[in-house]
Amino acid sequence: MSVVYLDCFAGISGDMVLGALIDAGGDRAVLDATVEALRLGDEVEIDVRREHRGHLGGTRVEVATRGRAHRTVPQLRAALQEAQVPEDAKQNSLRALGLLARVESELHDTDESHLHLHELGGADTLVDLLGSFWLLSHLGVERVYSSPLPAPSGRHGEMPLPAPASVRVLAGTGAVFEKSDESKELVTPTGAAILAATAVFERPAITLRAIGYGLGARETPGNALAAWLGEEVPCRLGQVVSVMVDAQHVAILSEKLLRDSSTLGVRLSPVKRVLADRRVQEVKTSIGVARVKIKELGSKAVDLAPEYEDCRRLAQESGRTLRDVMRIVAEEAREQLGLA
Repeated sequence: MSVVYLDCFAGISGDMVLGALIDAGGDRAVLDATVEALRLGDEVEIDVRREHRGHLGGTRVEVATRGRAHRTVPQLRAALQEAQVPEDAKQNSLRALGLLARVESELHDTDESHLHLHELGGADTLVDLLGSFWLLSHLGVERVYSSPLPAPSGRHGEMPLPAPASVRVLAGTGAVFEKSDESKELVTPTGAAILAATAVFERPAITLRAIGYGLGARETPGNALAAWLGEEVPCRLGQVVSVMVDAQHVAILSEKLLRDSSTLGVRLSPVKRVLADRRVQEVKTSIGVARVKIKELGSKAVDLAPEYEDCRRLAQESGRTLRDVMRIVAEEAREQLGLA
């Protein structure tokens, strides 16, 4: 299975996702096709370039808008629904948009149809969402994984950190937040929505095919998102079922295992056992009569075990615990048989 692991060591935003996926081998032409499919050619320009953040080089994607027409949620949803794009990219974009709309509506106590907010109303949001999911589809990614997310504390201007919309979008997804000493927003609502719509928050075992770095707008060293692209290595947890049977029952029990379990094969091995002699004997104890199973070697008793059903009966009759009854029967039987 082809997967991508997003290492969000410096956070995540929509443009960082675009840059990381292109840097990992995604086709830049997908972004132009995204703008065309959304009919935003008169409103959006995309600049893709190589930059550095400290010693780290990567791809910076800048989605610039002209005139910034603000759209309501129904208008944004309609633009995505009408776009002629891969169906998986469209549905993931609509899912992410729905998460953003619900959260922003709750935060501002405003019906979705009247929302005119920065994170929802711009053409850049549409390009970030659809472009990211289309690139994932273009790269053949079947599953998205994500690292823990940095969570600064305090405030950035008048807003608390982490950004309320980002936290709410990710609530219930399994996202893991780790303390950060930064004093700026690191996980944007659009970046959070991309993860919330598709990501599993764990690190998979993969054979690495490519790695890309999407650079953020701030020129802080290390301000980037890493995309690890590769094939997932299966790490299946399972259980071993062992059955010891006589030779005449092998066929029927093998068929039973193949039919009623997930296994694709049954391993057969001949087994030889060396058995101790055994016999059952009744013994009189201080709490009643019980049978014990005696193990013998060379006609000599070497150990014993109380019979469970007899001890259960004595426990019910005496009001003692089963554990106490088994201990008393074993101790007194050993003493009578000279095994104490």
